[in-house]
Amino acid sequence: MDKELNVTFLTLDWYTEINKYRYIFFFIMFTLYILIICINSIIVYLIWIHKNLHEPMYIFIAALLLNSVLYSTTIYPKLLIDFLSEKQVTTYSACLFQFFMFYTLGGSEFFLLAAMAYDRYVAICKPLQYHIIMRKTTVSISLIIAWLVPVCHIAVVAIASAEAKLCDSNIKGVFCNNAVYTLQCQRSRLIIVFGVVCLLDLVILPMLFIVFTYTTIFIVSHQSCKEIRKKAAETCLPHLLVLISACLFFVYDVSIARVEADFPKTARIIMTLQIVLYHPLFNPFVYGLKMKKISKHLKGLLCQGKITSCIKTGF
Repeated sequence: MDKELNVTFLTLDWYTEINKYRYIFFFIMFTLYILIICINSIIVYLIWIHKNLHEPMYIFIAALLLNSVLYSTTIYPKLLIDFLSEKQVTTYSACLFQFFMFYTLGGSEFFLLAAMAYDRYVAICKPLQYHIIMRKTTVSISLIIAWLVPVCHIAVVAIASAEAKLCDSNIKGVFCNNAVYTLQCQRSRLIIVFGVVCLLDLVILPMLFIVFTYTTIFIVSHQSCKEIRKKAAETCLPHLLVLISACLFFVYDVSIARVEADFPKTARIIMTLQIVLYHPLFNPFVYGLKMKKISKHLKGLLCQGKITSCIKTGF
């Protein structure tokens, strides 16, 4: 059995592999972070100011994009600081907080996608009852559940991890995801059991609900007129693309945790960075380009910006 350590600070071991290129990495990651904040915030702003977007589907989209901003803010600031620091260190409590936020927001994404799937099911399969079922109360309860349930689940694992004895102070990763488990001398039964509960409640059950819901939608729309089929394709396709992206994000995270210790460190870094690079940028691009109403307002905002710029420059 490994010897227990009295750990004050934790070291992230990824830095030595990219020391020569740290300023290049900083510039790339900083640019992407600003891009993520701006693109997601613009679409949330458009949904906020335009009354014709004050519908359940668009409210859920705004919540999902806000979730992406919070998710990125959990990772990027510390990552950017580490790129400029001589030593990449953190405390165990700060590491657990990042772990908590990372998986809470990840779980919230699946719940929000499930809420969006149910909204599309009611809109397409029960159109006459849509405004009765999808009231403001229903939307508010769905949003509360989407954020509260993951918080309660991940809090149990984080608190149990805080009580765990540590036998290592070197985090084998870029940030504190499930790599924190490798620091523990022995994973407690509570962490193992509740880890399975979290996987079941926060990922598998929402995914099964989403798959069942969209299957029902496609069966109903296939049996309906061409207009219903077109509506189903236009509104459901972006949600399905985001769902696929979220599933790939989940598979990546699990894969990183399962790779062997002698797996090339540079490859581990690249795999981990995929999680924080693509997914937060993918969502706004999908909804900005594929959702007609949002795309229309986005084009209007860009045109307005060009006109204002021309007036200021005198052209």
